[in-house]
Amino acid sequence: MNNIFDRNWVRYDDWYHRNEFVYTSEIEAIKRVLPSKGEGLEIGVGTGRFASPLGVKFGIDSSYNMIKVARKRGVKVAVARAEALPFKNEYFDYLLAVVTLSFVSDPERVLKEAGRVLKKEGYFVAGIIDKNSFLGKFYLTKKSIFYSQATLLGIEDVNNLLKSCGFSAPAYYQTIFDIPEKIRSPEKTEEGFGKGGFVVFASKKLSF
Repeated sequence: MNNIFDRNWVRYDDWYHRNEFVYTSEIEAIKRVLPSKGEGLEIGVGTGRFASPLGVKFGIDSSYNMIKVARKRGVKVAVARAEALPFKNEYFDYLLAVVTLSFVSDPERVLKEAGRVLKKEGYFVAGIIDKNSFLGKFYLTKKSIFYSQATLLGIEDVNNLLKSCGFSAPAYYQTIFDIPEKIRSPEKTEEGFGKGGFVVFASKKLSF
């Protein structure tokens, strides 16, 4: 799957430029749940579009072309897979994954690996396209070169994954209330889920 991103990294990165208000709205939503201090790692860092403005120092991705761009944006990067992180146990205060869970073959393994490298009571922070939202349904029918390869998750899926992997039940926040092409100004962030297409959360490591 990473070959799609590796071959189309320019198209991927340009999407955030063309959809500026969607991008900034997602950034602001993530800020609501991202820890304000500590050492962080973004898994599936891509071109650094999120790690860089959010101050996440480290990132990994399986796309070499993408991490070259992330490095230019100031992120310390490595080519690696989320299922096998090249870091020692209990190293990070938090991990960030922006839609990454929908593009891995084994989300449970990714969460268990996240639990391994997180410090005690560290946080797994993520953004997802809720498969049950209007946006999730839109992407499932749209012939997107990227989302045609995705397995979208719903809130129930996320809750079950977190529970089975030793993480707390999180509070959810949502944004993006229209399809991206129609958004002409920043979107608000609201508590909960069900209306917004982009949903974020922070879940504390309880046991591992």
